[in-house]
Amino acid sequence: MGMCVLVLGQSGSGKSTSLRNFSPDEVGVLNVAGKPLPFRNNLQAANNVKYSDIEKALSRAVKPAYVIDDASYLLTFDSFNSATETGYAKYTRYAVNFYNLLRVAATKTPDDCIVYFLMHEDTDSNTGQVKAKTVGKMIESQLTLEGLFTIVLRTRVAEVDGTYSYQFETQSNGLTPCKSPIGMLPPVMENDLRAVDAAIREYYGWTKEGEGKNGKDGMAREN
Repeated sequence: MGMCVLVLGQSGSGKSTSLRNFSPDEVGVLNVAGKPLPFRNNLQAANNVKYSDIEKALSRAVKPAYVIDDASYLLTFDSFNSATETGYAKYTRYAVNFYNLLRVAATKTPDDCIVYFLMHEDTDSNTGQVKAKTVGKMIESQLTLEGLFTIVLRTRVAEVDGTYSYQFETQSNGLTPCKSPIGMLPPVMENDLRAVDAAIREYYGWTKEGEGKNGKDGMAREN
């Protein structure tokens, strides 16, 4: 049973850039929207993946970590593809598809496999509460998406004297769903997902950083 980690943030706040320090043997990148990665690196992504592609890759999970970038678009693309459908059934389908993916990521992967869900965030205009951006009310009202993750990070951009610093928040301020186990991560850190990955493995005493169980490529291929 693997671990799922949620990374929330606005577009341009450093979610995808946080992958920059991974090497190809350490992570499989499952790129939903097919956008080029925003840094120079020899990471290769499986582009324009759908639910079936991702579930296939995770079910045979031969890399120590996988990143679904940007998982929010799975819901968005589902919504656009069925825009002409009437009735509530399509919203149930969106929720069930995403829930099933979460179950595959959590239950069909090895114990030391970490699956990172990168998603856009949304802010409640009345309460100021930050949450994952989803489609329809079923996930939001019945699933409580963030509650399914032990670790929830949020990207933020800080400016000091005209210089921008891209960071992760790891603990809630009361309005965000950020959380991480006691003593694992500092409250604020550089947006380096590889450093997060190393900290998780050290905390739980899993395999050494960057070492998978099989050493073969388990990524779905570009469509």
